[in-house]
Amino acid sequence: MKTGRRVWGAAAAALCLLVSGCAGAGALGGSGERTVTIAMVSNSQMQDAIKLAPAFEAENPGIDLKFVSLSENQARAKITASTATGGGEFDVVMISNYETPQWAANGWLTNLSEYADKTPGYDEDDFIPSIKTSLSYEDSMYAVPFYGESSFLMYRKDLFDQAGITVPEDPTWQEVAGWAAQFDNPDAKMAGICLRGKPGWGEVLAPLNTVINTFGGRWYDENWNAQLTSPQVEDAVQFYVDTVKEHGQPGPATSGFGECATQFAQGNTAMWYDATSAVSVLEDPASSKVVGNIGYAKAPKVEKSDPGWLYTWALGIPESAKNKDDAWKFISWMTNKDYIQKVGTELGWSRVPPGSRLSTYEISEYQEAAQAFGPITLESINNADPKNPTVQPVPYTGVQFLTIPEFQDLGTRVSQQISAAIAGQKSVKEALEQSQQYAEVVGKTYQENR
Repeated sequence: MKTGRRVWGAAAAALCLLVSGCAGAGALGGSGERTVTIAMVSNSQMQDAIKLAPAFEAENPGIDLKFVSLSENQARAKITASTATGGGEFDVVMISNYETPQWAANGWLTNLSEYADKTPGYDEDDFIPSIKTSLSYEDSMYAVPFYGESSFLMYRKDLFDQAGITVPEDPTWQEVAGWAAQFDNPDAKMAGICLRGKPGWGEVLAPLNTVINTFGGRWYDENWNAQLTSPQVEDAVQFYVDTVKEHGQPGPATSGFGECATQFAQGNTAMWYDATSAVSVLEDPASSKVVGNIGYAKAPKVEKSDPGWLYTWALGIPESAKNKDDAWKFISWMTNKDYIQKVGTELGWSRVPPGSRLSTYEISEYQEAAQAFGPITLESINNADPKNPTVQPVPYTGVQFLTIPEFQDLGTRVSQQISAAIAGQKSVKEALEQSQQYAEVVGKTYQENR
């Protein structure tokens, strides 16, 4: 049985609609007859795109852009609800390699390879192969990447040099925990490490799943039997929770990517394990106090090497979109080679969206700006293996997520349990026992349909 190819039912869509009721709108553009409405996540690179968007409108008179900029959790809920029900309010949606192949199989997305083939100079083959494959269904792309990422360890090179510590290119989690304890100094307002603890399948579970994988854990065995109370998973989660509770940032249970980015950029933590795309914030003098003092190493390992995730924020066109041709004009503008050059020359080369195009890594200005992090980013993306994410065999694909429709809800429920353990509201054992029950319900549906 192929995973990730089920149609998401009306009940799931209704739930998403209910959840999205609290989602708010961000920056808005004009309201002409040819308005392209874009729903996107409010990360820093996307805010840069909004800043540069007037150039697109100037080049395309008659097309007005309207942006709905949302936090990650809000964006997932609102975009899922709209796309699943054919709402049609968005012409462009920001989605990931989790949604894209599943939604394409369900007929919810427009085939963008057909558009790309007709667009001179767009060069679909320039996308990094692993990223391109992750956004494809039946050999066609149904979303195109704005940026791609894996995960790695970021550390204060100046602090480590002062302590006489040389960080290997391929560190272990045990080493990382030891360094976190060494550098943790609440009196100096210095945390040993920052790790996500905020609920959300795309928040705390993103880094935690890579830890589970490299500890030898898995969500399901080959027969869809839930494994969240296995010794390997319990050891991994206990390690993660203990590390962030004992040596992590203040308020870890409410910290996500954005909060950790701020902590590290302001010099308040010695290490941070997270997305390779974080460099756009950390290496920008306008937002970071630690520019030039950051070292980068591969995602920490235990048993499985190269456990880093593979992820891309990409742009797609819902099949229900009312303005597909103009939507593609905007998408192709925001994801082409010229846009990379525009960001580099106007905003700075450290702010270029990384991990999407191979040609980006051949630009001399970018090579100079990214010499500390560019090669390891590209290597990490290339080495990520969504088809073999764990030590033992599994029936699903995906590193930091499971590519099955149920994972949006299942992952969110499990993440709430983990976050509660980080907050000290329950033990790790209790959190995983409840999580196991959630996972068993999903596993049984796959066992029954085999």
